Amino acid sequence: MRKIKEILRLRHEAGLGYRGIAQSLGIGYGTVVDYLNRAANAGLGWPLPSELSERDLGRLLFPTQATTGQRRFVEPDFLLAHQELKRKFVTKQLLWQEYRQQHPDDGYSYAQYCHRFRVWQGHQQRSMRQIHRAGEKLFVDYCGPTMEVVNPDTGEIRQVQIFVAVLGASNYTFACASRSQNQADWLQAHVKTFEFLGGVPELVVPDNLKSAVRKTHRYEPDLNPSYQQLAAHYQIAIVPARPYKPKDKAKAEVAVLIVERWIMARLRHQTFFSLASLNDAISLLLEDLNRRPFKKLPGTRLSQFEQLDKPVLRSLPAQPYHYAEIKQARVHIDYHIEYDKHYYSVPHHLVKLAVEVQATDNTVAIYHQGQRVASHPRSYRRGMHSTCSEHMPGAHRAMQEWSPQRFLSWAGDIGAETREVVQHLLQEKRHTEQSYRRILALLSNAKKYGRERLDAACGRALLINSPTRSSVESILKQGLDQVAVETPQDQTQEELSLDHHENVRGEDYYH
Repeated sequence: MRKIKEILRLRHEAGLGYRGIAQSLGIGYGTVVDYLNRAANAGLGWPLPSELSERDLGRLLFPTQATTGQRRFVEPDFLLAHQELKRKFVTKQLLWQEYRQQHPDDGYSYAQYCHRFRVWQGHQQRSMRQIHRAGEKLFVDYCGPTMEVVNPDTGEIRQVQIFVAVLGASNYTFACASRSQNQADWLQAHVKTFEFLGGVPELVVPDNLKSAVRKTHRYEPDLNPSYQQLAAHYQIAIVPARPYKPKDKAKAEVAVLIVERWIMARLRHQTFFSLASLNDAISLLLEDLNRRPFKKLPGTRLSQFEQLDKPVLRSLPAQPYHYAEIKQARVHIDYHIEYDKHYYSVPHHLVKLAVEVQATDNTVAIYHQGQRVASHPRSYRRGMHSTCSEHMPGAHRAMQEWSPQRFLSWAGDIGAETREVVQHLLQEKRHTEQSYRRILALLSNAKKYGRERLDAACGRALLINSPTRSSVESILKQGLDQVAVETPQDQTQEELSLDHHENVRGEDYYH
C-alpha cells in the first residue's frame, strides 16, 4: 500500500505523468494506470483521509477481492478441539470425524483440518525473551542420550549419564559424565560445576527429576533435603522449572543440544574403559566448545564468561560439599534407629519419636527438631548395634556394666566370705549371666543388715556347705549370723560323751 500512496502523491501533489511515476518507483506503466484508475473509481484524491487505514484502502481499491475471500467451508471450533484433546484417548482423527458428521458437505479434509489446527495453535503461543543478569542463573540438566563405558575385565557395557550446566548471561558451558542420575551423582555433578566455574551463582534452575525435587508443584515444589543442604552450603537458591515447561530452562535445552552435537557425537567412535577417561575426553572437547566463536554474538563463551559472569560470581566456601544421605527414621523402643541395616543409638527419651538421619561415608548424625542429638562412626556391619552408654537409661546403663569381675569386686568390698559365696554362685550356672540377678539380690542385703552381718552370714553358709542366696537370707532373718558356730572339735567331744550315756547299750550288750 505504500507504493499506491506514493503513486497518488506523485500524481496529485508532484504533478508527474504516468511514465515519470513508473520510472520514479521502478514499476510498470500499466500498473500506474491501473492504480490511478482504481483510485478515481473509488473517489479517492490526495491527501488521503487520516482515518483511512491500509486495510480499508485495499478494500476500496480492490472491492472484488474482499467478496471473493469468503470461505465456502465451515471453520472448525479449534478452541473446543484443543480442550477435547486434553482428555484421555481423544485424537484429532476422532475430532475430525465428528466435525465432518456435522458438516458433511462443507467441511475440510483431514489434512486441511490438521494444518489449520497447527496454524491456530501457533497463533495461541507467545514466547517471552528472557534477559539474564551476569552471575545470576545457572541452568542444569541431563542429556537424553547416554554414553558407554566398557569394563576391561568382563567386557560389560554400562550406560553413563551426561550432566550439563550453562550460565545464563555468558552461555559458558560445563559437562561431565556420571554413573547415574541418583542423588549422590546429581549433587557431585553440582560440586564439579562450581569448581569448574571457580565460584557460585545466585540461582540454580534444575528440571523436576527425582534427585532434585521430592514432590513437583507448579508454585511450591518440595526439594529433596540433600539438595537443600547443598544449597545452604553454597548459599544459593534452587528454583526448579515448572513441570512440562521446557521454556523455563531454554538455556539448558540449547546447551544439551550443543553438547550432544559437539562433544558426544565427536566421541561416538571411541571406546572408554573408565569413567575418568571419558571425563578427560569430555574436558578437552569442552574447552574447544567454550573457545569456539559465536556465529551471531561477539567473542566466545569463554570471553563472555570472563567479561560478564566471572567478576560477579560469589567465591567458593572453604570446604567443598560432601554428600550426606538424609532420611527420616523413628526411634525404636530400644532407643535405636535403623540405617542401612545397622542400628545406632539415640538418647532414650526420644523413643517412638521421628528423627532425621544424615549419613556420609564416615559418619551417621541424627537430628531431632534441627538439633543434633547423636553422632556415630559409619558401620557397614549389618544387623549389629552401635550403642553409646550415655544414651541408655540409668538402669540399663548399670546392667550393661555388669560383669563377673565387677560382681567379685563389689563382694570383695564387703568381705572375703561374701566374695567366696559370689564366686560359688558364678560357677554354679552354665552361663554367668544367669547368676547376675541372684548375686544382686544377695548383695542388696548389705543395705538392710549391714556389711558385717552379710559377710558373717556368708561365712556361716560356707561352714554348713550351703553357699546360696536363700541360705544366706535365712541366716540373716533368724539372726544365726550373730550366734557362735560349733567347731568340729566340739562336735567330737559331744559324740564321745554320747558313747558313755546310760541309754546306749553298746556292742557288749549283744554278746
